[in-house]
Amino acid sequence: MDLGISGKRAIVCASSLGLGFACANALAREGCHVVINGRTQETLDTAAAALADHGVEITAVQADINTAAGREALVAACPEADILINNNAGPPPGSFSEWSEEDLQAALTANFLAPTFMIQSLVEGMKDRGYGRIVNITSAMVKAPFGAMGLSTSARSALTALCKGISRDYAQYNVTINNLLPERFDTNRQKFMAERIAKLRDISVEEARQEIIKPIPARRMGRPEEFGDTCAFLCNANASFMTGQNVQLDGGSYAGVV
Repeated sequence: MDLGISGKRAIVCASSLGLGFACANALAREGCHVVINGRTQETLDTAAAALADHGVEITAVQADINTAAGREALVAACPEADILINNNAGPPPGSFSEWSEEDLQAALTANFLAPTFMIQSLVEGMKDRGYGRIVNITSAMVKAPFGAMGLSTSARSALTALCKGISRDYAQYNVTINNLLPERFDTNRQKFMAERIAKLRDISVEEARQEIIKPIPARRMGRPEEFGDTCAFLCNANASFMTGQNVQLDGGSYAGVV
């Protein structure tokens, strides 16, 4: 299937590893010129080298998108982006009774304010040019909250609500805004979670990993490339009638109807 995005320019935040890299890889494979981002130059260089095999322009920007200077550097590298993939690390799990104002502010900065400001910087240009695809990587817990992940859930839910509203304002200009809601993909995040469970419960990391997998109807974790391909689909030229949506990729874990 030709997605019709060859030659488009994309910014993919937090894309040197994990799901962000999977999205960058899928877009580059489809012919997009991609700006990737991370905080560590070494991992950025490795990612850029891997993406270069697709024969497109790859620009690596070392920047912390939680800061205004970091976001400005990323936008400056591609001020006329056709595609924006918002992604950022989520806060760790914890106890509601222990969260401080600083904890809440950090979560809001990373998972609400940073992506909001990235959208604000680029969406008007997309509107003027008549093409834009914005995809926010949020979390399955936006629809199925879990107390220990409340920092992540609250900040990402705020982004979800904001984007639902503004998606209606930009739809007529061929600018779409959608969210991808991952659950238990086989990335470093799940490795961290397994190690945390193993330590708390005094079990092996493999036992902890199997406990993570057990509730998933698919009986496995998701593969990052599956996630990247779905992201590329949402960015395709023929997806202009799909906006303001929350697309869950969870192996069937969500038990609700809507």
